[in-house]
Amino acid sequence: MTAKVGLVTVLFNSAPVLPGFFESLSKQSFNDYWLFIIDNSIDELSYAAAEEGIAKYGIKNVTLIRNASNVGVATGNNQGIKLSLEMGCEYVLLLNNDIEFKDTGLLNKMLTLADQRQEKLIVPKIYFFDSGKIWCAGGKINPWTGTTLHTGEGDVDKGQFDVAGYTNYAPTCFMLIHRSVFDAIGVMDDKYFVYHDDTDFVWRSNLAKFRIYYWPEGEVWHKVSSSTGGSASPFSIYYGERNRIYFIRKNFGALAKLVAFSYYFATRPLKWKLFSKKLRVPFFKGVLDGLKM
Repeated sequence: MTAKVGLVTVLFNSAPVLPGFFESLSKQSFNDYWLFIIDNSIDELSYAAAEEGIAKYGIKNVTLIRNASNVGVATGNNQGIKLSLEMGCEYVLLLNNDIEFKDTGLLNKMLTLADQRQEKLIVPKIYFFDSGKIWCAGGKINPWTGTTLHTGEGDVDKGQFDVAGYTNYAPTCFMLIHRSVFDAIGVMDDKYFVYHDDTDFVWRSNLAKFRIYYWPEGEVWHKVSSSTGGSASPFSIYYGERNRIYFIRKNFGALAKLVAFSYYFATRPLKWKLFSKKLRVPFFKGVLDGLKM
């Protein structure tokens, strides 16, 4: 079978969020897709919850893979991307499983838009699941600091970000990507493991002149950091620091590196003071490992 789009999601301790994910997917009017579920979990709960959701909601076009170890989000996404391309899918939709969507025509509208406008990368408007406030309405990568900004983050949606257009940055937690993008720039960089892998992918897309189309009519709700313990967990602190340094070292020229690292190390003392002693260990290790990569 050849599906029009491969849906790729990576599990890691995802059992609590999967019912909402499968229910959202089951209500879609569009069904010319193949769902690739890559399970990186260290226990059997996510896999069992995925099997239960597949059966309960009658998800038929699905491949469920359980990895022997946690290979990371970047590598997990790459597994699904490569399987989608091998199947002959024209598009790949990377989507987190801690996302829910209400519009039953969301996938159909997104694919129709991509076909009609010949867009290679499309992202919707993304809300915080709990508060309903905007999480991301497009964004920007700062080419001098290596930081990213979500447009409208934390704002109440009053229609101020309802104009469709091109955006410099968006996370890949719900991003439709045409196969030509992968043909041109490759897949995700496995070295990131988690965090900044999408920043790196978008950076390379921008360099290759692929533009991200922000589609505000599309709406999804995101349970932010549901599988990693939040942005202030030891896990998130370590990979956040390590991968930001790696991103700068990998992608920036000499002058931009000088500016970015000057800014980075000038702002670290303030961040260090905000951490408990428990969080300072992964913070320091992340910095050192980033400098070694």
